[in-house]
Amino acid sequence: MMKRHRLLGMGAAALLLAACSAPASTEAHGGTTTEAKKPNIVFVLTDDLATDLVPYMPHVKELQRDGTSFTDYFVTDSLCCPSRSSILTGKFPHNTGVFTNNGDDGGYGAYNRNGNERDCYGPALQKAGYRTGFMGKYLNGYLPADKHGTGKPYVPPGWDEWDVAGNGYPEFHYSLNENGKVVPYGHDPEDYLTDVVSKKATSFIDSAAAAEKPFVLELATFAPHGPATPAPRDAEDFPGLKAPRTPAYDKPSEPAPRWQSGLKPLSEDEQRSIDQKFAKRARSVQAVDDMIGRVRDELKAKGLAGNTYFVFSSDNGFHMGEHRLRPGKQTAYDTDIRVPLVVAGPGVAAGKEITQPAANVDLSPTFQDLAGVKPGGTADGSSLAPLLHGEEVTDWRQAVLIEHHRPASKKDDPDAAADDSGNPPSYEAIRTQDALWVEYADGEREYYDTKSDPDELHNRASSLSKAQQDDLHKTLTMLQNCEGSEACAKAAQ
Repeated sequence: MMKRHRLLGMGAAALLLAACSAPASTEAHGGTTTEAKKPNIVFVLTDDLATDLVPYMPHVKELQRDGTSFTDYFVTDSLCCPSRSSILTGKFPHNTGVFTNNGDDGGYGAYNRNGNERDCYGPALQKAGYRTGFMGKYLNGYLPADKHGTGKPYVPPGWDEWDVAGNGYPEFHYSLNENGKVVPYGHDPEDYLTDVVSKKATSFIDSAAAAEKPFVLELATFAPHGPATPAPRDAEDFPGLKAPRTPAYDKPSEPAPRWQSGLKPLSEDEQRSIDQKFAKRARSVQAVDDMIGRVRDELKAKGLAGNTYFVFSSDNGFHMGEHRLRPGKQTAYDTDIRVPLVVAGPGVAAGKEITQPAANVDLSPTFQDLAGVKPGGTADGSSLAPLLHGEEVTDWRQAVLIEHHRPASKKDDPDAAADDSGNPPSYEAIRTQDALWVEYADGEREYYDTKSDPDELHNRASSLSKAQQDDLHKTLTMLQNCEGSEACAKAAQ
């Protein structure tokens, strides 16, 4: 594997997803060129990775140079389970029924009760002849030993290889459901979860190459989610590293919404804690970056790189002092909803950026399109294939929907938020290329011109005319009630 260099880049961020329906390239095996084959897909999904960590990931930066990026890629909810549910199914939270991490409206329980497993991209690709693999983190509330009435540890339908943890956040002392068998891991360096996933990933690729069968593989890490445990080899990296001091650091919006009214300036101790947590996050993603390099090297070694789409992203962002909020997520601000999406692969231009708004509901339709499968009618997102392959698209969406329910319970929720860390009332929001509009359940509104105010510090909701507010509300209402890609695309025009 390429040696990792500790070189820090300037900027970095929000990038895009891999190509879709382009013709599969020819592939050479043992010096003999065979007929065109279906492309492979490798998807690396991180947990709570914000764009400010990309500069510390040299293999991701290399992927950016090799592939195409979306500058405006957003998640439907800045919270683990709702976002991952949207990624797997291509559906908005109002159609998955997953708005939180647990309880009646969240977690794996709600995902399963609402029949989302059948709408996941895994079963669709498996039916199309793909070998399917899922490793790492699935959905909040899924436990490796749960049987769900099957008589053995449950493996969701549609996955040929299943190596999934429950509480893998500490990276040690966890169990994996390995294809229906629960396997415990300890605290030795070789038990570090991200490294275990990395090894299993290369093994999966090797066996798929030997079988000459197309594959899709999702590698879903727990890093850099708290406690952001780094691999032992990375524990001393980046001494003295501090969190970025953006213009929004320790500065509230004006006027700030009521739910932020009690926020006090960050104390010296709080700022020191933020810096320490940011450094841990940077250390914890080193193993993720290593995994990306290792998997890409393995694809090259097996002659598969030229016919594989490699996708990198995150389930949500993470604020660390911006808007005077203590570390957390769940807001509609760009720190929390705008995340990297980078894709390299056949037919994808190198070093290119795409500015059209994209969303995590687009991933499942895109993966299916890449595989030559017509996305099912249940997806609300659209395939990114035309954009990725340089086609001129005149009717692409103008707005992305963000939906959030304030969690009813903090019990057993790894993302339970204190009020000063970002625990807003329930809201619906839309993000366009140059604005953010938020409607809170308590009647309050926020509006930011993100072109002139990229740090979202000047709330201009009260300065909008009634006609402007009505127009934004109409678009938001149509989106929060849409169902299916055609209706949702029309609502976002």
